[in-house]
Amino acid sequence: MRSRDKAAVSALRATLAALDNAEAVPVAEAATRGLALEQSPVGVGATEAARRELSECTVADIVRAEAAERLEAASQLTAPAHADRVARLRAEAAVLLRFLDGHPSA
Repeated sequence: MRSRDKAAVSALRATLAALDNAEAVPVAEAATRGLALEQSPVGVGATEAARRELSECTVADIVRAEAAERLEAASQLTAPAHADRVARLRAEAAVLLRFLDGHPSA
């Protein structure tokens, strides 16, 4: 990727973060409560949990939602002073939608 394509970099970073968040395992309320020291897990990786695996359809839905979010934000900015921001949001959405070419919508 060209270093000067800031819209693509911004869109991809945000979307990768959204995908990373979607892979996170929900924490049970009981797990958030403190344990007595003698009940604490011990050892390397004792508190690690495997990440969820996302299906291709779920990944496409997340990418589609990120693009829609940018297009919605662009449509909300109507003042001429926001023209640069609108152009950037639309460019970011276009980058994300290019990844969905050929992937049917759910």
